[in-house]
Order: sequence, then C-alpha cells, then structure tokens
Amino acid sequence: MPTSLRIRIVDAFTDRPFAGNPAGVLLLDAFPDGTWLQDVAREVNHAETAFAHRLPAGGDADWALRWFTPTTEVDLCGHATLAMAHVLHTTGAASGTVRFATRSGVLTSTAHEDGTLTLDFPTAPLTATDVPDGIAEALGAEPLLAYDTGRNVGDLLVELADEKTVRSLTPDHKDLIRHSERGIIATAAAEDPSHGHDFVSRCFFPRVGIDEDPVTGSAHTALAPFWSERLGRAELTGLQASARTGLVRTELAGERTLLTGRAVTVIEGELFA
Repeated sequence: MPTSLRIRIVDAFTDRPFAGNPAGVLLLDAFPDGTWLQDVAREVNHAETAFAHRLPAGGDADWALRWFTPTTEVDLCGHATLAMAHVLHTTGAASGTVRFATRSGVLTSTAHEDGTLTLDFPTAPLTATDVPDGIAEALGAEPLLAYDTGRNVGDLLVELADEKTVRSLTPDHKDLIRHSERGIIATAAAEDPSHGHDFVSRCFFPRVGIDEDPVTGSAHTALAPFWSERLGRAELTGLQASARTGLVRTELAGERTLLTGRAVTVIEGELFA
C-alpha cells in the first residue's frame, strides 16, 4: 500500500457536522488484502469505513465498494454509501448517477441540485415472526410484533408501543446479541408527524461491534415497506432517534427502496499505513 492516503470522515444523513452517522471514506487504486482494510476500519473506529476504487469503463458498475465495521466486513451499509457518494461528487471524481459494485449487487447513488443524494437499494423482504423469548428484557420494552428482514439486512425489526418508548430504550447490548443475525431495529409511529417525520427508529448491532448505530440506511430498506403499508404512502421520512439523530427520506418502489439524505465532510487528512 502507499505510505500515505487521503482519508475523510463524513457525517451522513445530516446537513450539519457532529450529527447523523460518521463514516470513514477512502478512495484506492485497488483493494489490498482484506486484513489491511479491517485494520484501517478498526483504527477509524466508526460504525463503518467505506473503501472504493474505480472500475474499467463499459462495465455494469463505475466503482467497487466495500464496507467494514471495526470488527467485520458487512454486506450492506447505507450511511457509508451516502458518505462515499458525497466524497465522489464533492471532489469531482464522479457526477450524476454512480453505480457501485458491492456484496449486495449493483447499488446506485444520484446527486441532486439541492445537494441531496439518493441511494437505490434493494427492499428488504419482511417476514412476520414470533417475538423471541427474552427480547423484551433485553430491550427494556415489550414489542408488539416482530419481522425478519431477510439475508441482506439480517436484522429483527420490532414495533414498540410509541415514540416515547423507542426514545427511552436502555437495552442490554450483550443480551441482544442472541436475538438476530446482525441486530435489532426498534421502531414506532411518530407521536406528531407535524414535526417532520413519520416514524422513529433506533438500531442496535452489538454482534458486529456497534452497540447503537447513529443512523442506519440499510435498516430503512425494511422500515420503508413496514411503514408505507401501515401509513398508506410510498414516500415517508424516518427519524433515527439516536443521540446524534438523523433523517432518512424513503420512497418505496416495489423491490427497490430509495433513500435520500445529505452529508457533510468534517475531517480530511492523511492516513499513514
């Protein structure tokens, strides 16, 4: 690897620094050994670090993209994809619509004149399931119902009684590990939609080294169909009620879900490795 690489920290699904979900972003000439990528993600120590390199012209995708938490590589990540798209567009490395080759197939991002970015992701297939024994104790609240979100997302989605319950959760993160493949999405309808959001959520991923994710784009591929069916609208806005908070606009388009948000670069520097 080169002795010096440009690295950026980007806050995604927000229009201001120190909110949304921070992601490390590195543009490479090619992917080195996965151990090096994992070491960098561990050093960055944000929920995800995204790595990308340009692909030859004429193929199905423009850039190859991978995501790593501090402990593992993941199949799908929304906020780090938004962060990567933001860097590509703000640095002039890409314009318009960008196609990413990923472990979840080809994903696209589209930049708009108002500064927002829209991601085109696969909609998570929701399957109703029994509320697991013990999850109420692990979360600190009794779920009304539960859904499996399929292989790409790998979470258990649970609906809680109301927005206040979601905001006040103090889960036992170690106990949550045994209840899903990746993590838990806790959600409820907005108490007052006039405040600018239709539903709230919080996401817990201790199995992959993230006790609580500030804003989770991939989870909204499950939240979009869940709430669109209940609220009768294809276009919604979700508030992820973490300490940092963030807004994700969703549009359900059958087997695809469009996720729209903003991002801001907060740190830019050199990685010596």
